[in-house]
Amino acid sequence: MKSIKLSLLAVALLVLLSACKANVSRNDDGTLTVETAISQAQLQEVISSSIADPLIKELNVSLQSGYVSVTGTRQRLNDASKTDSMSFRLDLGVSNGDLTATISNAEIDGIAIESNRVDNWNQTIANRLAIISGRTSRNATLQSVSVTPEQVTMTWVTQK
Repeated sequence: MKSIKLSLLAVALLVLLSACKANVSRNDDGTLTVETAISQAQLQEVISSSIADPLIKELNVSLQSGYVSVTGTRQRLNDASKTDSMSFRLDLGVSNGDLTATISNAEIDGIAIESNRVDNWNQTIANRLAIISGRTSRNATLQSVSVTPEQVTMTWVTQK
């Protein structure tokens, strides 16, 4: 009982701190279902902070049906007066109860971005989104994630 109360308190606190819209409901088996909605602006902040590149001066996130389109400009390291265009597609999914982020078609002026950098972005984006979207403990498993032009919706179940 104490564990359930702590889980509920943690979920409520996390939702208040993250400013996500959330619906929390108790299931017949005592678990909690937490459905959160993340706006385009919140997702843009997560992606910007996950990339953490001071040369990226403008990053735009566009929610599409089923995926996220990201475009931006990156200042050149050797010539601050010039910028390059960057873009990638971000797909969000579920694997073994965890959130996954998969970037594809990542390019800067038509040249593929290094795979080790993209892999790091994938992991960082997934971790940060999981935190702000309702994963309050290792006992929370992601049931579903969907991307619409209006928002990203995730449904988590927190075990007893």
